Amino acid sequence: MEQVMRNAFLFLSKNKALTKMARKYGLRFGAGRFVAGERIDQAVQCIKELNEKELCVTIDYLGEFIDTEQEANEMADNSIEAIRAIGREKLDSQLSLKMTSMGLDISDEIVMNNMRRILTAAKENNVFVTIDMEDYSRCGKTIEIFKRLKEEFDNVGTVIQSYLYRTVADIEDLNQYNPNLRLVKGAYKESPNVAFPEKKDVDDNFKKIIEMHLLNGNYTAVATHDDAMIEFTKELVKKHNIPNDQFEFQMLYGIRPERQLELVKEGYKMRVYVPYGTDWYGYFMRRLAERPANVAFVLKGMIKK
Repeated sequence: MEQVMRNAFLFLSKNKALTKMARKYGLRFGAGRFVAGERIDQAVQCIKELNEKELCVTIDYLGEFIDTEQEANEMADNSIEAIRAIGREKLDSQLSLKMTSMGLDISDEIVMNNMRRILTAAKENNVFVTIDMEDYSRCGKTIEIFKRLKEEFDNVGTVIQSYLYRTVADIEDLNQYNPNLRLVKGAYKESPNVAFPEKKDVDDNFKKIIEMHLLNGNYTAVATHDDAMIEFTKELVKKHNIPNDQFEFQMLYGIRPERQLELVKEGYKMRVYVPYGTDWYGYFMRRLAERPANVAFVLKGMIKK
């Protein structure tokens, strides 16, 4: 039943008609639990509240199904607006973004121009930028663009997903760039031809790449809500005397907030992924797909309103 629900929500996340409808009707149906708001000022207020609790943040202006150069440029403009707000308000926040929202599916020239604009503004405001990873069809292209950008900028990182067979080879290949990587399990529905179909294999690979990247001496963001992975990381860094400033934990806004605060109290850096914007529908559907418990939270919220 859990897999059926997951597949259904992932299918719905790709529906363009529902995405447009969601933009029209705003943050309803429980999405406000996982999305900070539709405007940058709402996101800034959310970041301030999290910073007051000693939580770091990475902010993401949501956008999917970008079809034109104008749309891609507007998405980049919104990212630059967020960067400047972070700098102006002196927030403890980074920026995350997707290559498709920058024009990945349109042309290399558009995406590179937009990324250079963003990273230049980020450097001026002392903001780090993480390139989110998307589905398998865009994985290789995203990594190649990251490599090109890393040769020009030192304030950029990317994401590696443990459910893909190619992941260990990618970690080995990227080591030469001393990359700052966010390590995740992966949230897209992929073919068993390219991704591990069994959870145990995904978990085992996750542990493997966490260990590889940390022992390579690179900064590692362990993005997980899984206590087993958190404990594995704690034991690993203790065993190898890895300093706390070489890694951090990351979780999504609205999921396990109490656990986030516990990790801060234990002395670990804890970063919260905070999305905002009108294009929240696809992100929201993927959050429901990841954990059936999220559906219960949403239903409770709708009943209370």
